[in-house]
Amino acid sequence: MSDHKKVVLSGMQPTGMLHLGNYEGALKNWVNLQNSGKYEMYFCIVDWHALTTAYKDPSDLVERIYQIAADYLAAGLDPEKVTIFVQSDVKQHAELHLLLSMITPIPWLERVPSYKEKVEALGLDSYGFLGYPLLQTADIIIYRAEGVPVGKDQLPHLELAREIVRRFNFLYGEVFPEPQAILSDAPYIPGTDRRKMSKSYDNHICMGDPPDVIRKRVMSYYTDETKIYRGDPGHPDRCPVFALLKIYAPDQTEKIKADCESGNPDWGCVKCKKLLAERLIETFKPFREKREQLLSDREQIKKILAEGAERARARAEETMRLVRKAMKMWDAQ
Repeated sequence: MSDHKKVVLSGMQPTGMLHLGNYEGALKNWVNLQNSGKYEMYFCIVDWHALTTAYKDPSDLVERIYQIAADYLAAGLDPEKVTIFVQSDVKQHAELHLLLSMITPIPWLERVPSYKEKVEALGLDSYGFLGYPLLQTADIIIYRAEGVPVGKDQLPHLELAREIVRRFNFLYGEVFPEPQAILSDAPYIPGTDRRKMSKSYDNHICMGDPPDVIRKRVMSYYTDETKIYRGDPGHPDRCPVFALLKIYAPDQTEKIKADCESGNPDWGCVKCKKLLAERLIETFKPFREKREQLLSDREQIKKILAEGAERARARAEETMRLVRKAMKMWDAQ
């Protein structure tokens, strides 16, 4: 680790192509942090985490890993500057997760807000899902990361990671730094049904979607429920399509807002949706072309991930030697 660079770790589940929420909420910020040159960065594809919901049929997991790797690279992550790898290629994550499970009280895991929400919404009740934040903690601290780019909804998970670090360090001595949040000013990205954009809710638009899919998805958006007819005055600040137009058509939103609020019959929700669809298609055209080129050479992606895993394993094993020594465990090295 370089003396003047803080270690940063983040990752995403391989759920297939990444959507606008993934891009605006995380990936865009990762690229900016990479390009700042201030950090030693590790970006993981967390395939073990994906099994908390995909355990019944993981048959397409490998393909989804290729898809998300292509998204990482097409969005601008540079394997010459950062380490990109697949979680299951670094077995030390699992070893540390096991050891942390011995010292983490179950109530700490049960109080994570997203646990109860998703148990109710998605019917998830496995041990793996309960332990998801603990494996997430292992993912972070195995690299002794000091910074984690997160959205505000992930802060409870990061606070749990800090609690576990404090408990470990109290029991066995100072091994891990307490990871701190690196928050971005990422906008809230609404899905087609007004809820937060998520693959789990099937309300998403992917950056790599072809133009016809983007148009279809955008046209399915719920807009202002009080604007029944084109000439009715609307409330754009409550409309998810307008929220996206502020990001992807900022040059148009002042006029759109005025037309919507006044009930201008020459401008309605359909026109807003058509404008948004075309701006999304235009904005992500270079991205789509780059990811198609990447996916045409799977060996290139595989090589990048293998080289990243090799670097990640070296750092992770260094940490595990410190952990085994602190816990007075057998280590044949």
